[in-house]
Amino acid sequence: MADSPRERYRTQVRAEIKERAWEQIATAGASALSLNAIAKAMGMSGPALYRYFAGRDELITELIGDAYRSLADAFRATADESGGAEERAAALAHTLRRWSLKDPQRYLLIYGTPVPGYHAPDDITAIAAEIMAVLLEVCAGLPYPAPAGPFDEHLETHRPWAEDHPAPAPVLHRALTFWTRLHGLLSLEVAGHFTGMGFDPGLLFAAEVDALLAG
Repeated sequence: MADSPRERYRTQVRAEIKERAWEQIATAGASALSLNAIAKAMGMSGPALYRYFAGRDELITELIGDAYRSLADAFRATADESGGAEERAAALAHTLRRWSLKDPQRYLLIYGTPVPGYHAPDDITAIAAEIMAVLLEVCAGLPYPAPAGPFDEHLETHRPWAEDHPAPAPVLHRALTFWTRLHGLLSLEVAGHFTGMGFDPGLLFAAEVDALLAG
């Protein structure tokens, strides 16, 4: 059944509130997010805006959920469209970089400094786990790193990232290495720390991907 005019209007207003929130985050950061300021920018009263979002944390949860869902969908599409394990892993890495640079504020909201006083609900954590589940699936097809060390033994009791992905410790170790090293580069690039250093961050990123795939 089609949405009623009231429901369509509510959807449109919520979408505009989120757009205004992203603008505010880009200017002052997520920790300074203010529903009253958004309401003023939209020509609404504060109480009127609270009919659409109960508070700051609900709005942040919505923004984080949208960001994680966007990346999870991009990861799944990339993994499904690519070929062998190495090709898929490289494609995921470059998908992550393109996604991050397309909207740096979105990247920083979910992978940057945590918002003070905010705690993500379980359903948001579940969406984030989908991203790691795709990476684990791809890394399972790569040669295992050897020899196993103390960290691999520690990972034997790790949490499953999805019901069908209780990855062996060496696979999880490789996925975590892949994930953390890529984010190390991306966090510096997105924050502008490579500006003026005289090299192409894209080439550095590609070289790091090649090094990771070489084991």
